Amino acid sequence: MAASRLPPTALTLKQFLRRQQVLQLYRKILQAVRQVPNEADRHYLRDWAREEFKRNKGATDQDTIRMMITQGNLQLQELKRTLKLAKS
Repeated sequence: MAASRLPPTALTLKQFLRRQQVLQLYRKILQAVRQVPNEADRHYLRDWAREEFKRNKGATDQDTIRMMITQGNLQLQELKRTLKLAKS
């Protein structure tokens, strides 16, 4: 059997796609946080998001990661809803 050309730590396709979902969620959260009018709240939310993603960086269980993505999307929707209410 021929040796694989991939490095031993290469991601599977599922892992790669899940990683893209996580990065996309992180970017969307940071974009939403930029719209917060109060600077102190903006810094707090940005630091909170960074810490949450750093804290969960080592997660490997796909079901757990999927659950965290779902929870993150719910929190993002809530933030967007709150921002929309604040503007009206």
